[in-house]
Amino acid sequence: MKTPVFTGSAVAVVTPFHTDGSVNYEKYAELIDMQIQNGTDAIVAVGTTGENATLSGEEHRDLMKCAVEAASGRVPVICSTGSNDTAYGIETSKAAEKAGADALLWVTPYYNKTSQHGLIRHYKMMLDAVGIPAILYHIPGRTGLTVKPETFAEFSRHPMVAGIKEASGNVSYAAKLISLCGGDLPVYSGNDDLTVPLMSLGAKGVISVLANILPRETHEICSLCLQNDFLAARDLAMKYMSLANALFADVNPVPVKEAMNMMGLGVGPVRPPLFEMTDGDKNMLFNELKMHDLVK
Repeated sequence: MKTPVFTGSAVAVVTPFHTDGSVNYEKYAELIDMQIQNGTDAIVAVGTTGENATLSGEEHRDLMKCAVEAASGRVPVICSTGSNDTAYGIETSKAAEKAGADALLWVTPYYNKTSQHGLIRHYKMMLDAVGIPAILYHIPGRTGLTVKPETFAEFSRHPMVAGIKEASGNVSYAAKLISLCGGDLPVYSGNDDLTVPLMSLGAKGVISVLANILPRETHEICSLCLQNDFLAARDLAMKYMSLANALFADVNPVPVKEAMNMMGLGVGPVRPPLFEMTDGDKNMLFNELKMHDLVK
C-alpha cells in the first residue's frame, strides 16, 4: 500500500464570493483555518464544490496559492487541476506544484471524453509533467466517462498516482475497484452518504461536501471507521444522513453555500449558470439545519 496523502476527511472547500461575484480571498483563508481547527484532515481546493468551472485561470492559480498559505503546512493541500484539455491541465498542475500543493486531484476528461486507451495516455502525459502525486477523480455522472476498474488498476502501479476519488455512487463498482486497487492504492469516497459503506470495504476516507458545515463530525465518522468501529460510525453517519442528502437538493455547491450563508459563514452567491435554490428547497434546508441546531 502506498503512503496515503491523507486518511480521514478532506473537505472539498467552497469558493466564497463577494456580492458582486468577485472572489473573497480573505474569507477563503478563514474557511480553511476553521476547517483545520475543527479536525479536517486535508483541504481540497478549487474542485467541483469550489466552482472551478467558472473561475478564470488567474483566480484558479490565486486560490491555490491562498489555500497553501492558509493551511501553512498543518494539513495536506490537494489542488484540483484536472481538465478536458491535457495541455491546460498540465499548465495548471505545474502552477499548483509551484504554489506548494502537496498533491493534485484530476477529474477524468469531460465532453471530449476520450477512450480508455486515450485516458491512459492523457494521465501519463500529465504524470510525466509534474513532480507531486495525483489523485484520480471518477465521477461519471458529471463527466459522462465511466472508467473501467481495470483501467484504474493499471494506474495503481504508477508511483505518482496517490489514490482514486470514487464518486460513481455505485457500491458494486467501488467494491470491485477496491478489490483490484485497494492493496496498492488508497481509494476515497466521493459521496458523503457512502463514506461508511466504502470505508468498510477498505476506502481510506472521504472527500466531503458535508464537511463544509460539519467538519468535526465528518472527521469523527472517518476516525471511527479507521478504528474499525463501524457500528459507531454508522450511527453517527445516519444522524446526519438527511442533512447530507439535503446538500444535494440542487446542483452542488448551490445547497452547501446556501446552508453556510444560513449559518452566518458569509460565503456569498454561486456563479451562473448556477443560481440560488427555490424557496421551497431553502425552507427544507433551513429546517434540516435547525434540527441539528446549526441555525436559530
